[in-house]
Amino acid sequence: MSTSTASYHHGDLPAALVRAAVELLEESGATELSLRAAARRAGVSTAAPYRHFADRNALLSAVAAVGYRELAAHLAAAHPSPTKAEDLAAIAVAYVQFALERPGLFRVMFADPCDPSSPERVAATAAITEYVKSIVQQAFPAADPEAMATAVWALVHGLAFLHLDGKYDTSTPQVVADRVRAAVYATLGASSAVTALQQP
Repeated sequence: MSTSTASYHHGDLPAALVRAAVELLEESGATELSLRAAARRAGVSTAAPYRHFADRNALLSAVAAVGYRELAAHLAAAHPSPTKAEDLAAIAVAYVQFALERPGLFRVMFADPCDPSSPERVAATAAITEYVKSIVQQAFPAADPEAMATAVWALVHGLAFLHLDGKYDTSTPQVVADRVRAAVYATLGASSAVTALQQP
């Protein structure tokens, strides 16, 4: 009996299927991911996943939730208490690097359709949104937190996909980091200038 099959009998099949799905994503991308493929990888019958996941999108939602949690931990490790632009730039670099290191997972998190009614996915998405807002509030207490968080996330997220899609050089981590930092500094500098102009 395989470890995954044994885990299933202990009630851990959902976790085993999510782990199997993440492995498949890392190896072959989302196009090769299905409930049947995840079941085969987990060592259970192809009917077993349907006890826990209604369809492929439900499994993708569970995988995406795992990805959000891993991304949040990755960003926190980059700088636990950001208070200035340099700290925010370090977190932005970590975000893009996560996308490049885990492309299959990242695309499922943000590019593939997932079940919007999944409580786990909704909670994980809300957590990462609040995380971005909180670091912006710490680094830029005078800025509109909602607007600044939107601007920063849109910038960094766009950079992640531009690098993933081959629009920018990814030959070395340093090349990527330099580009991301420069973009963050340029954007924050422009934002500061606009704020100064708006002061009475």
